[in-house]
Amino acid sequence: MNQYDVAIIGSGPGGYVAAIRCAQLGMKTAIIEKYGTLGGTCLNVGCIPSKALLDSSHHYEDAVKHFEEHGIDIPGEVKVNLGQMINRKQGVVDQTTKGIQFLMDKNKIDVFQGVGSFKDATHVNIKNEKGKTETIEAKHTIIATGSKPSTLPFIKIDKERIITSTEALKLKEVPKHMIVIGGGVIGLELGQVYKRIGAEVTVVEYLDRIIPGMDSGLSKELMRSLKKQKMKFNLSHKVKSVERLGDEVVVKADDKKGKEVVLKGDYCLVSVGRRPYTDGLNAEAAGVKLDDRGRVEVNEHLQTNVSNIYAIGDVVKGAMLAHKAEEEGTMVAELLAGQKPHIDYNLIPGVVYTWPEVAAVGKTEEELKEAGVSYKVGQFPMRALGRARASMDIDGFVKILADSATDEVLGVHMIGARCADLITEGVTAMEFRASAEDMARMSHAHPTYAEAVKEAALAATDDRAIHI
Repeated sequence: MNQYDVAIIGSGPGGYVAAIRCAQLGMKTAIIEKYGTLGGTCLNVGCIPSKALLDSSHHYEDAVKHFEEHGIDIPGEVKVNLGQMINRKQGVVDQTTKGIQFLMDKNKIDVFQGVGSFKDATHVNIKNEKGKTETIEAKHTIIATGSKPSTLPFIKIDKERIITSTEALKLKEVPKHMIVIGGGVIGLELGQVYKRIGAEVTVVEYLDRIIPGMDSGLSKELMRSLKKQKMKFNLSHKVKSVERLGDEVVVKADDKKGKEVVLKGDYCLVSVGRRPYTDGLNAEAAGVKLDDRGRVEVNEHLQTNVSNIYAIGDVVKGAMLAHKAEEEGTMVAELLAGQKPHIDYNLIPGVVYTWPEVAAVGKTEEELKEAGVSYKVGQFPMRALGRARASMDIDGFVKILADSATDEVLGVHMIGARCADLITEGVTAMEFRASAEDMARMSHAHPTYAEAVKEAALAATDDRAIHI
């Protein structure tokens, strides 16, 4: 029987990063993956393929709507080749997953293909696709089995017309009308992909705003921008039935006054969140406890109730984000090596990869008000930047929240071009407990989108923004 210092079940961003860090720290490491490629949801059917389609559809939209204004004339009609768009996406996925396999080989990590399940607290059974089972022994095990798309109890996902994000990444035709249930990150990103290439898109959201977990100012600005792009929104609508009739999908919902609204389309994307995935793990055989939401229970060190078993990523409490899983994987590896790492969960950024992009770190205004914290606000519009006008990306703003007494930055919220990258400036500043004045006094290259961060910091510092 093969023996390991660490066995990791699941090869998503949390799992494979944990494996690499364990190997770097001298541990004999094994990683177990049920699918034929490494990388988990993120690399195969999540973050990477969705960004590939977002970029491809963005290029198409620019060609149709903006090239002429830039002085670029394209003879003939610009057409969408959805098959090639999907093929390119798959090529990006294949290249990326092969890169993870290379990293496993480079770090001398043993890869097992099959479903990993606990035999007991120190032994893991691995059943491959041919039904053959082998068992390995591990001093420590890290559960990194991730999550799967959620649905509503009355919705039957048929993977053809009533679909999840997984199927939305490989459609064979552009929908005529895609109804998106859920106004969160996944629904908005994939909804925008198909809106750009010709679909009518209607978003149905139970709450009174989209991206409800983020600062309300970001929600309002993103919806304003998406409405300009002709996406439609039915907020405060409670979906009560989804029915397929041949090639048509009928969605019925009640609005906030209780009036029934009927929507008809040819595709319905169900994007109501994700659920932790522990199917087949046989956690009970190891004595590992799950909570009432199906998550693995862990302490502040991500250790389960069984001392040699840990859990990370989407399968434990907290935001379901790839980079959160990566930080947790690194933390557990370093804990096993006797180090003293830590994670500040308040400083893990959230991003929506629509265009404009939305990004945030730290506390929202709503959270600060609820906590009774006295704060000040500095906000600067993207349209006031020369760089934004040069690229025609003028929607959005940067907002910085700082403590009224100490000037310490408590939250950074932004929407606009390249905000997914810009948010790291806010994370870095807050990691070092910078003040708004610290950020304001940093030199920012001109012309850049990042100048909006400096200006927002100036606005939060005695209201002295320069360009508004």
